[in-house]
Amino acid sequence: MSQGGEGPVCDGPSDRRITVLLVDDHVLVREGVREILSVEEDIRVVGEAAHSEEALARVVERRPDIVLLDVEIPGRRTTDTVARMRRDSPSSRIIMLSMYDPPIILRELISEGISGYLLKSVDRKELVAAIRSVHLAPERMVLSISRESLAQLHRTAGPQLSEPQLAVLRLVAGALSNRQIASRMQVSEATVKRHLHSVFTKLGAVSRIDAVNKATAAGLITGDPGDNAWTPDG
Repeated sequence: MSQGGEGPVCDGPSDRRITVLLVDDHVLVREGVREILSVEEDIRVVGEAAHSEEALARVVERRPDIVLLDVEIPGRRTTDTVARMRRDSPSSRIIMLSMYDPPIILRELISEGISGYLLKSVDRKELVAAIRSVHLAPERMVLSISRESLAQLHRTAGPQLSEPQLAVLRLVAGALSNRQIASRMQVSEATVKRHLHSVFTKLGAVSRIDAVNKATAAGLITGDPGDNAWTPDG
């Protein structure tokens, strides 16, 4: 099979199967996924691609319902490829396949509009279920990632505080007063109050204790006062 090979395509008015485009530079991976999907009566593979430019061309030609896209596809930057696919074929839903799930890449791809991110360790049932789920509910996102990455993704998806705001909050967690915090950070009390006001607004907090509790729950600071110590160097 050539790298960009395609299997038989059955077009017709009565064909209501979910169409899938396979994008991976490893022929064996594509063959394996194609074999998995070939036994599903409601799914058909309409094309394959081995690099980003070929994938973009196939998306325009085939307008697949689902694109199974390897996160390390050769060619363009993956986020650029996803953005182009979303622009050229808005109805196509993109499910990423990967051996790893770093939160930074996850966040970037989610912001570009992917519909799913699956580790390649998923089994046959999980892959097929993800395809059907995304097709039936386009607004839904399917993630099959590690607990650690999910936790980091959840934390970084929450309110973003600046380092000075975090520094003030850590000292608040240590039960320091505004005056003590100002002295420790070598700033004015007015500056401390301004940072606290911003923290309350971003966290939706109504008190110092509430702000600390919400920041701890979001993973912005730890629950151990010793971990929240502040020094002029950070």
